[in-house]
Amino acid sequence: MAKKPANAAPETGEAAPAKSKKKLIIIIAAAVLVLGGVGGGAAFFLSKKSASKEKEHKAEPAKAPVFLPLDDFTVNLQSDSGDKYLQIAMTLQVEGEDQSSLIKANMPQVRSRLLLLLSSKDANDVLSTEGKDKLVDEIIEKVNQPFTAKGEPQKVTGVFFTKFVVQ
Repeated sequence: MAKKPANAAPETGEAAPAKSKKKLIIIIAAAVLVLGGVGGGAAFFLSKKSASKEKEHKAEPAKAPVFLPLDDFTVNLQSDSGDKYLQIAMTLQVEGEDQSSLIKANMPQVRSRLLLLLSSKDANDVLSTEGKDKLVDEIIEKVNQPFTAKGEPQKVTGVFFTKFVVQ
C-alpha cells in the first residue's frame, strides 16, 4: 500500500465537509425561524397591548351631571316640644336629560313621596349633620322607586339642599 500524502483527505472523509456545511445551514435556518417566530409573537402581543391602551384613552369623557331643581317644600315635623316645621328646597342630580324629563313628567308622584317622607321626620333628627345625610339617602331611595309597577327605577345620584330651615 502506498502512503497517502498528509494533506489528502481519507476516502470516507471527503463527504464529511459537505455534511458539516449542510448541518450548519440547517441549524442557521432553524435559528432564523425560531427568532422570527419569537419576534413575530412579541410584536403581535405588544401591538394588542398598545391597541387596548388606545381603546382606554379613547373612552368617552365623563358626562356633565344634570341637575333638576325642585320647588320648595314646607311640612310640619314630629316634635315633643310643640309645633315645628321644615322649610326645604333641594336640587336632584340625575344621570342624564332622559332621567330629568322622566322625573319632571312624574313630578306629582315625586312631590307626594317627598312630602310623606319629610313630614314623618322628627325635628331633632334632621338638625344634625348625620340626620341630614340620612335624609339625603332616604330622598334618593324614594325618588328612585319606579313610577309604574315592574318599571325601571330612576337614576338619581345626589341631593343638594339649597334651603333648610327648621322652626
